[in-house]
Amino acid sequence: MFSPSEILEIKNLLVPENKIVIITHYNPDGDAVGSSLGLKHFLKQMGLEADVIVPNDFPKFLKWMPESKKIIIADYKRKIAGEAIYNADLIFILDFNASHRSGNLVGPWLEKAKAKKILIDHHQQPDDFDFVYSDVTVPATSQMIYHFIQALEEEEKVNVDIAQCLYTGIMTDTGGFRFRSTSATTHRIIANLIEKGADPAMITSSTWDTNTVSRLHLLALILGRIEVVKEGKVAILWLKRDELKQYGFQKGDTEGFVNYGLSIMGTQVSAFFMEDLYEDFIKISFRSKDDVDVNQFSRNHFNGGGHINAAGGKYMKNIEETIADFKEKIEAEDF
Repeated sequence: MFSPSEILEIKNLLVPENKIVIITHYNPDGDAVGSSLGLKHFLKQMGLEADVIVPNDFPKFLKWMPESKKIIIADYKRKIAGEAIYNADLIFILDFNASHRSGNLVGPWLEKAKAKKILIDHHQQPDDFDFVYSDVTVPATSQMIYHFIQALEEEEKVNVDIAQCLYTGIMTDTGGFRFRSTSATTHRIIANLIEKGADPAMITSSTWDTNTVSRLHLLALILGRIEVVKEGKVAILWLKRDELKQYGFQKGDTEGFVNYGLSIMGTQVSAFFMEDLYEDFIKISFRSKDDVDVNQFSRNHFNGGGHINAAGGKYMKNIEETIADFKEKIEAEDF
């Protein structure tokens, strides 16, 4: 957490005359959107206005959250987003650890911005900003926003809108509270959020019970060809661009697909490879169990990173070459 002196400095920055912007990472997920909107609603309770900017669009199943329609999508509103960042006095950087993680458009704007910058994130090896709250042991940035509210001694300001958003972020980034990093503290915060008005049944239904025909077709396709290597320890799933087009892929349709590989008995790593819909590179998602470190593996071999048990990457070869390289590199890993 921020030091007491840093908290005091931040409090002095949280004033109506300062223009505040909240930015999250490229391809926003549930924790990115939940933490950003949760912080926006909290600042509103403090009598402050803040613009939430995301680099590109986010999945439809997250657009039920209060004021999600007010989020500025930089890909669609470049001038508005650019001017907001340029004119900001204070920028919150949520759920990513380095400027380039906000994409080729927003990243350079963020680097050039003159505003004071506050990082709140749980990924490893954060860049240096004016204020840094980085903790890789916390399972979700949305939980860190709650800790930040506590540090400001403003917990009584948590209302139903804040609770709904933060609950969503924690739920999605813990895989429904299943991942190892989910702690007793996480559950205490969840209990507090429920007491403040978060509705677990509604949130779960709105966020996860949203299958489309295209998603189910794609899921059936990859489940029908899962490959298991390294003596049953590693599962491989993949999708090609023409398959995405064939089944009418929409953003968010493949969310959670990588987790199916870990549901196979005996697997310790699941890797999901997908051709980008528009550009010639492969998006990669890694998940693991126990102490198998896919973060370092992704950093070493696939231009990515993340957490010990959840990481992503990007590879410039075609999908066949990418999977072949993965198989070679994963066989050399000792686990």
